[in-house]
Amino acid sequence: MNPRDLKKLVIGVVILVLFLLLNPFGTIGAGERGIRLRFGAVVDEILNEGLYFRIPFVEVVKRIDVKIQKEQVKATAASKDLQEVTSVVALNFHLDPNKVTTIYQEVGIDYDDRIIAPAIQESVKASTAQFTAEELITKRAEVREKIRIILIGKIEKRGIIVDDFNIIDLDFSAAFNRAIEAKVTAEQDALAAQNKLAQVEFEATQKVTKATADAEAIRIQAQAITQQGGKDYVQLQAIDKWNGILPVNWYGGSVLPFIDIGH
Repeated sequence: MNPRDLKKLVIGVVILVLFLLLNPFGTIGAGERGIRLRFGAVVDEILNEGLYFRIPFVEVVKRIDVKIQKEQVKATAASKDLQEVTSVVALNFHLDPNKVTTIYQEVGIDYDDRIIAPAIQESVKASTAQFTAEELITKRAEVREKIRIILIGKIEKRGIIVDDFNIIDLDFSAAFNRAIEAKVTAEQDALAAQNKLAQVEFEATQKVTKATADAEAIRIQAQAITQQGGKDYVQLQAIDKWNGILPVNWYGGSVLPFIDIGH
């Protein structure tokens, strides 16, 4: 090999090594999109999953996650009846793959702190103010839906898509918790008193029914006695039940039990 060819070979190897060291190729992973920066400026091009090529020293590629992510925020607000409410809410979201360049240009990669957390706080405050503290408990699903709708209006126009939203926890002031506990106790006591009154009324009705039945039985029996001979019938009934034992002592004017011999 002559010196000229050797020189060309060396130059070629050096160029290849430099090319590889400069790493002009890269890949965009699953659930990601790439943003091409040329001299620090965003190029209006979104790189999809797979292999890409960049110009060394000129271009840089930023990978952006577009998979579903979770943000959990603690928010404090006031209810319609001015009770302090502390809520913990959870948001599942993902970035719109078609708007990642806009998000990067306008917000950057810390969109959760700059957009999502403040939007959740505002949405919770606006929705909580429409309900009393008690309604926040009894109408939790309605409260959740109102927060979700307001939140969608605030962040989806910025390229952040709401997948799901939930209220994890609601906490109230100690004074309100005591008031609720007292109310529940009063309702339970009232229900117990109502049940007891119902029981008393039921027992009274039973007694009236029994007394009415007993009176009717006596009336029927008296009617039957009259129809079957009156006094004679009574004597016959007494004789039928007599055990046959005569009194031990007799006194003047005494007669044999149950037998009226007449005059």
